[in-house]
Amino acid sequence: DEVIATMKENGGTTLSLRKKFAARAFALSASYDSAISSWFANQLEADAPITARVYKPEFPLKYGCNPHQKPAMISSLLNSDDGLPFDVLNGVPGYINLLDAANAWQLVKELREATGLAAASSFKHVSPAGAAVAVPLKDVECDAYEVTREAADALTPVALAYLRARNADPMCSFGDFAAVSDVVDEATALILKKEVSDGIVAPGYTDEARAILAKKKGGKFIILKANADFTPSEMEYREVYGMTFSQKRNDTIITKDHITSKVSTKGGAESLTDDIIRDMIVSSICIKYTQSNSVGFAKDGMMVGVGAGQQSRVDCVKLAGRKVCTWYLRQHPKVLALPFKQGTKRQDRVNARVRYIEGDFTPEEKTRWEMQFETVPEPLTQEEKDDFLKSASGVTISSDAFFPFRDSIDHASKIGCSYVVQPGGSVQDEQVTAACDEYGMVMCFTGVRLFHH
Repeated sequence: DEVIATMKENGGTTLSLRKKFAARAFALSASYDSAISSWFANQLEADAPITARVYKPEFPLKYGCNPHQKPAMISSLLNSDDGLPFDVLNGVPGYINLLDAANAWQLVKELREATGLAAASSFKHVSPAGAAVAVPLKDVECDAYEVTREAADALTPVALAYLRARNADPMCSFGDFAAVSDVVDEATALILKKEVSDGIVAPGYTDEARAILAKKKGGKFIILKANADFTPSEMEYREVYGMTFSQKRNDTIITKDHITSKVSTKGGAESLTDDIIRDMIVSSICIKYTQSNSVGFAKDGMMVGVGAGQQSRVDCVKLAGRKVCTWYLRQHPKVLALPFKQGTKRQDRVNARVRYIEGDFTPEEKTRWEMQFETVPEPLTQEEKDDFLKSASGVTISSDAFFPFRDSIDHASKIGCSYVVQPGGSVQDEQVTAACDEYGMVMCFTGVRLFHH
């Protein structure tokens, strides 16, 4: 039709039309050539003379990582039966949104497989602010997360998992990209409805949930449906500054077998309960999808502190440890009793509680902070914080690589850490094991490094 219309209008084909069809013809022949070349390359493996990969543009993006990085696009691998891993049901995802979605979905999918529990994650800038599985809430957690006991008991497993994931570090989760392992139901959608979030990826949505979410952000909330039939390639490729990197995809999923295979401290594997093994799995899979170097602390089926992207491992521990302290102190009676003025927004309450715990206000900041309350709260003193944190216990720390020195263990001991899971393999393993024994910690070596870049 296009050819006929052009010929009628111009008395023949135009140069631009011929270029257009020539491009299509050569693209088609190239796709055949690449399919044949790829098949032979797969037979030869390391001896393959060339790697041919042809991409099919799927949809344009507004821009890349930054507004000046244009053009930007999402493509799929040509000659692949799977296409893209997600279908866009609502909104217009951006470059970073889709990076978050890809990592967040893999995380919850693996948590579901490894634990058998509904799982959720809350991502910001390609690292998790929080991740969790469905474990019932304690009364004090209900108070800290602003949910009544009755409402908490009525939560579905997937809603419970996201509530926990979001409350690992609710300040960092502001504007997150969420992922859940199970079909999003109305209960989960209602939690998301009141949070500031960019989007979600899930295996499906009930009609009620989709209707609720589609109204968020003036109809711009991103809803992605994971393709259940998508199978990622065994090899993955990345182009950086004129170089193409390739590697086997990290498809190792940390399971109970990894946790219990080598317990280096006193007591052995018999000292690990099912709940502790669950927390070790949760923290290890979480840091697998966290920018390295990374460590993560977990308790009661949820991350309570994630330290991402630090050059020094002990700095990761200190960063994540500060978040653990904040998570605990959000349950302090004085924090729970802060007398907010009627109408104070939810995220403002979250931020105000964190700043109350931190306490390092500038004079101008403190004046504005105090305006949010009916009466000005008494400070939370360092002595009160220290006394409250003495009750911290049962926390698990996971590291994406071995601990090179005992300093990380020394610091973790200050915040209730009782369990350690790490790959092992350092010349200092004996020293680190001795440190764990001194503090009465149980440590497991998985033998699996989990760097992620």
